[in-house]
Amino acid sequence: MENIQQNKSTDKVRLMLIDDHKLFRCGIKSLFENSNNICVIAEAQNGKEGINKILSQNPDVVLLDLELGDINGLELIEKVSSQKPNVKFVILTSHLNEHVINKAMKLGIYGYILKDINSEFLDMIVKTVSSGAMWIDKKAVQILRELNPNVIPNTQMSRSNFKSTHANLTAREYEVLKLVVDGKSNQQIADKLNISEHTSKAHVCNIIQKLVVDDRTQAAVKAIREGIV
Repeated sequence: MENIQQNKSTDKVRLMLIDDHKLFRCGIKSLFENSNNICVIAEAQNGKEGINKILSQNPDVVLLDLELGDINGLELIEKVSSQKPNVKFVILTSHLNEHVINKAMKLGIYGYILKDINSEFLDMIVKTVSSGAMWIDKKAVQILRELNPNVIPNTQMSRSNFKSTHANLTAREYEVLKLVVDGKSNQQIADKLNISEHTSKAHVCNIIQKLVVDDRTQAAVKAIREGIV
């Protein structure tokens, strides 16, 4: 039995949290307590402690704030990324600064998330990042588009590509999908569009089927990846 439990733990994504607010770390950690895919293996309250634990604990993904008290998150990434090239760094912050975002991208981060994100997305984002994909908040994406207009396609181009791939998505379903991406519940979608909750739920189910995903979170991920929002 013990060996089986160890194997299950080994299969999970090894996540580390670095934030100088203990209450915030506890809140994030609690989100993963019942996760079948993610295990929080370490926490740190500042940059120095974070560096030491990254080097000793070998996490798969590090979720860190920009402001860590002694050094900032970007400095931490610079100091350890060459020693731990397989660690995937995800910034979780309340700041939207074009200089910071651009530097973070150059450092090779795998995620840039704002702290007002819907908590149910975090599990999915960590799993997405651990597989080698990126997750950038849509507000940060807009800034990156403005900085790199010839590299990152604009919304209209991406939306056209999305529609050519998923032409069977109706106009109403497109409206619902945008609200799903914003983290709205079925009842909130119903209130926003002046429809019943039953109808809202039906639209969400249709979207999930048409996008060939398992749930509303994956539908949101796919929509963002394909540029519909």
